[in-house]
Amino acid sequence: MAKKNYTLNQEQVARFAKAMGHPARVAILQFLAQQETCYFGNIHEELPIAKATVSQHLKELKEAGLIQGEVETPKVKYCINRDNWRLAQELFVEFLGQCECKKESCCE
Repeated sequence: MAKKNYTLNQEQVARFAKAMGHPARVAILQFLAQQETCYFGNIHEELPIAKATVSQHLKELKEAGLIQGEVETPKVKYCINRDNWRLAQELFVEFLGQCECKKESCCE
């Protein structure tokens, strides 16, 4: 059985989607996207996220390349990785735009 190779775009969409696969991470991304500069502070004070789980969520987002900065205490500053944010936007638009149903509903 031959191994199926995924395209780079498929791998990147999956990586970004996995990182955004938790509501707390989506909330963190939305919060950081609204900031004009890197955010210095405790994000758990701004969002309904327990302090104990914030660093793990930030680590996941950083590993996926969606945020950048220092996520380990005592150095806490983070911001959106603008290059990867634009890439994710382009990839998701392309991916989600692939379904071109000719009828009102494809399943009818």
